Amino acid sequence: MVAGSVSNEVLSQVAPERLWKAIVKDSPSLMPKLLPELVSSIVILEGDGGVGTIRQSNFTSGNTLYIGRISISRFGFNLGPTSRMQLMINYSVIEGGLIGKKVKSTSFELKFEPATDGGSVCKLNAEFESMEDGLPTEEVTKEIMGGMTGMFKAIEGYLLANPEAYA
Repeated sequence: MVAGSVSNEVLSQVAPERLWKAIVKDSPSLMPKLLPELVSSIVILEGDGGVGTIRQSNFTSGNTLYIGRISISRFGFNLGPTSRMQLMINYSVIEGGLIGKKVKSTSFELKFEPATDGGSVCKLNAEFESMEDGLPTEEVTKEIMGGMTGMFKAIEGYLLANPEAYA
């Protein structure tokens, strides 16, 4: 097994608190509205949305989500420690994606920090533990980050078009 990580930073014109509310707190209702061609629903299977919560993302049957060569039609993650003061969330993928195929485990950390222009910087770090002697290829990790960035940009676009939302 090999451990590794990949990181990305996304700049936004939206304040960190608004992004936090939309992405972390309200994604179960917001994502299916913003990306109905991709996400049919996000349901809470266990918990109250905080630490220990298990969510399941259900993708549309016509457009399953691909991470590399893996087709996902169901995706769940376990929310780890969150901090409103730091606007940070950690979560682990517990089913779907590369889990059980190429990696033993995957965990993510999202941080929302203020930018000098009143917007924000979203920092994403993904850590992997492979099942084999190598990590997923650079192409696969770019695809994972690209999907995360695409969802981030969809929410950012909504917030820019609706300045009163999550204010």
